[in-house]
Amino acid sequence: MPGVSESTPARVVPGVPVLNAANALTALRLVLVPVFAASVIASGMSHVGWRMAACLIFAVASATDLVDGWIARRFGLVTSVGKVADPIADKALTGAALVLLSWYDRLPWWVTVVILVRELGITGMRFWVIRHGVIAASRGGKVKTALQILAIAWYLWPMPAALAAVGPWIMAAAVLVTVATGFDYIAQAFRLRRPRRP
Repeated sequence: MPGVSESTPARVVPGVPVLNAANALTALRLVLVPVFAASVIASGMSHVGWRMAACLIFAVASATDLVDGWIARRFGLVTSVGKVADPIADKALTGAALVLLSWYDRLPWWVTVVILVRELGITGMRFWVIRHGVIAASRGGKVKTALQILAIAWYLWPMPAALAAVGPWIMAAAVLVTVATGFDYIAQAFRLRRPRRP
């Protein structure tokens, strides 16, 4: 659904104006990406106030990903523009967060590379098979999204040392689910592309 990562694309409703509430929230998420990045850079991942601000901005931006999809479906505001802009906004937000965490040595680069390759690869694969069908959402995909958001927020917030130590475990779970669901989506894509017998 537009506005919810790893969800099944909704049917575009003809005649729906591009300027609507769902697309406005997606646009807000895109606007918040550089604001979020600037907050992380201002914090240097050491200034407590800026880290808290960055975490809150990330949380608000992530929340719009849930709300815009619900609005689009609930009120029939699904548009082609929204279906394209939504995954771009999602990947931009997650990608910026992961790259910055690795840049400031809070997250190993291999973790960022694995997650981003998976995310961009599956997004590309969805477009590759779009004429043959939809890669349906899985429960694992939604768990993956939740774990990624929680892990990133955990790294951003200035936690006490004892709680900060939990962050790598949450991120490890996010990576495992990210990779596992990636293979599942690849299998779905090839099933959709497989020639059907008459």
